Amino acid sequence: MALKSEAPRAWQRMLSGRRLDLLDPSPLDIEIEDIAHGLARVARWNGQTIGEHPFSVAQHCLIVEMIMRQKFPALPVAALMMGLLHDGAEYVVGDMISPFKSAIGADYKRIEERLEAAIHIRFGLAPHPSAALKKQIKQADRISAYFEAVHLAGFEATEARQLFGAPDGLDEEALPITPWSTSEAEEAFLQRFHSLHQVLGA
Repeated sequence: MALKSEAPRAWQRMLSGRRLDLLDPSPLDIEIEDIAHGLARVARWNGQTIGEHPFSVAQHCLIVEMIMRQKFPALPVAALMMGLLHDGAEYVVGDMISPFKSAIGADYKRIEERLEAAIHIRFGLAPHPSAALKKQIKQADRISAYFEAVHLAGFEATEARQLFGAPDGLDEEALPITPWSTSEAEEAFLQRFHSLHQVLGA
């Protein structure tokens, strides 16, 4: 008699002890410490950046939220929190470069959207940003990508503008582009999260 095949394991054990189902994530299994720890150890640009340390997704998320504050000063705290968490799902699925995401197609997008919803609900946010907010987050994300491409990933400014657009007069001197250590990125991400979350809970 053939043995019954078991479904492949779809959960990951976190350092907090949580077991997060990647295909059907529960907000109850989301912890900000796990997110910060993971994002600080995920490298942007597949690690192809200059400097002593990789440029982490945690640091990128902080820069995106900084850009949102500069460009859209009237945004509510919940919108800024969504900006900070815009790549939150990458703490378990990693940071795939855009060409690879396109090649994988809709399945990856669905997994990413489920994780985004679970993360947002865990911290009292709407499951997904509105279309208008999503556009603002994407604009800030592309500005950050421009600076990262030019200063860290070896792109010429002309090529970066073609791929990501112009940075609209924002000064990179005000942004922490130099890669931080893992511990610095994790701590800074947690500090910013807790400062926003405290206002949200007030």
